[in-house]
Amino acid sequence: MLQGCDASILLDSSKNIITEKRSVPNQNSARGFEVIDEIKSTLEKECPNTVSCADILALAARDSTVLSGGPNWEVPLGRRDSKGASLSGSNNNIPAPNNTFQTILTKFKRQKLNIVDLVALSGSHTIGNARCTSFRQRLYNQSGNGLADFTLDQSYAAQLRTRCPRSGGDQTLFFLDFVSPTKFDNSYFKNLLASKGLLNSDEILITKSQVTKQLVQQYAENTELFFEQFAKSMVKMGNISPLTGSRGEIRKRCRKINSINRTA
Repeated sequence: MLQGCDASILLDSSKNIITEKRSVPNQNSARGFEVIDEIKSTLEKECPNTVSCADILALAARDSTVLSGGPNWEVPLGRRDSKGASLSGSNNNIPAPNNTFQTILTKFKRQKLNIVDLVALSGSHTIGNARCTSFRQRLYNQSGNGLADFTLDQSYAAQLRTRCPRSGGDQTLFFLDFVSPTKFDNSYFKNLLASKGLLNSDEILITKSQVTKQLVQQYAENTELFFEQFAKSMVKMGNISPLTGSRGEIRKRCRKINSINRTA
C-alpha cells in the first residue's frame, strides 16, 4: 500500500529487492503469505497470467472479512503488480502503534484517506494479534516517568503484565480484541470506550480527538453503520494508485517479479 494497492509486500528479498516484510511494522506481524501462494498457484494453473497478486490480496481481504462475520463489498479488479518494494517506505509510511494521533492521520491523508476512514479501518483490529513489544510501554513507562498509561484500564493492564513483562517475551502475541478475537464485529470500539484498547494507536482514537471519539461511539452503538463505512473505506483503500494498463506486471509467483522467475 506504500505506492498503492500493488502487492509489493508479497515480494521476498532478491538481488535488487529488499523485502517490506522486514520493516518494523510488518516484521513478525504480517503473515499468511503461504495462503496467497496457494491461491496464486491454483489460479495460474487454471487461468495463466490473468489474475494479479494485488487483486488476490484485495479479494482475500474481503472474503476473510465476510467469513469471520463482517460486511461484504464488491471489489474492483484489474490491478497489476509492482516490480519492486520499498523497505524505507514501509518503515516511514505505515502507521505504527506508538505514533501520535496527528502522525497517523497525516499518513492516512497522504493516501487520500480521511479521518472517517481512519476510524473505520481501525475497526479491523477486531481481528488479529499484537506483539508484547508493540504495547509494553503502556504497561510500564508510557511517558518516560516509569508509570503505566493512565488511559488504560488498570485491571486490564494488570492482566496484560502477567504475559508481557518489563523485559523478555517481545514476540508473545495478544488479541487486539480480547472479547471476540475471531469474529468481525464492533467489539473493538466497545473495548476502546471501556479503556481497553490494546495499542496506543487504538486508545488515542478516544483520547486525542473529539471527532474520532464520536465516530467510535457511533460504531460501538451501531454495527450496521460500522460495517457500511468499513466496506466503503476498504474499497477506497483498494483503489489507491492501482497499477493498470502496461504499468507493472502480473506476477507468475507473488514472491518474485517475473524477470527473476524466468532466470531462476
